[in-house]
Formats: sequence, structure tokens, C-alpha cells
Amino acid sequence: MSIGVLLVTHPGIGKALLNNASELIGACPLQVRCMDIPLQCDTAQLQQTVLENARKLDDGSGVLILTDAFGATPSNIACQLTREMLANVVSGLNLPMLIRVFNYASDDLQALTHKAAEGGIRGIQVSHTGEAAE
Repeated sequence: MSIGVLLVTHPGIGKALLNNASELIGACPLQVRCMDIPLQCDTAQLQQTVLENARKLDDGSGVLILTDAFGATPSNIACQLTREMLANVVSGLNLPMLIRVFNYASDDLQALTHKAAEGGIRGIQVSHTGEAAE
């Protein structure tokens, strides 16, 4: 059994990150689905569609839902799913987060949730401030 991963993002973000992460890793080690949430949408209808997709990914181990921006519609829809099924939500999806999830594909839902958050945070670094050296 393995964790399913559902990317619930604004249009195009999830698919682009999934394609790049899969290419960098060489394969996608988990079942992953992407759901684009348009800026103008019927959230009640999409809520049901996202739930159906999440349930298709769940083999009994739960689903890790990754969203792009906390507080935005994709994240709000994802958070509602945790009332319906075993699922954890991590917002702030970025490429290092997704790669970390793929690298720890055999972890359980709780561990994978923490690895996702850790990967996302560690992937953010200030490497140059633009100030001239003296």
C-alpha cells in the first residue's frame, strides 16, 4: 500500500511541477493526480470532483494533498476533504517539496506529510541579495 498524492492548484501549476519532478527523478513512484482549480469556478461542484479524485487515489493508506497557496480556493477546497476522508494537506507546493515526497514514497501519511513540508521549506533559500560587495 502507498500514499496517493493529489495536486490541487491554480491552472497549470500542478502539472508543470509533476512533469518536472518526474523527469528529474526518472519516474513517478506514487499514484499522482492533478486538479486545476480555475479562478472563477463553482466551488461546490469542484469540491465533489476533487473528493472523487482523492478517493480514487486512496488504497486505504490515505492521500497527501499538496496545494499551491494557503488560503486560496484550491487550498480551501482541499482542506474540506479532510472531513470526508483520511487526507493531509500541505500548502506552498514547490519543486523541492514534490521531489522530497517522491524520494520518501514508502513513508506513511504522517511521515510523508512532514517530509513534504520540510522539503518545501528547505527548498527556499536566499542565495543573493543584489547588494554589491564592499
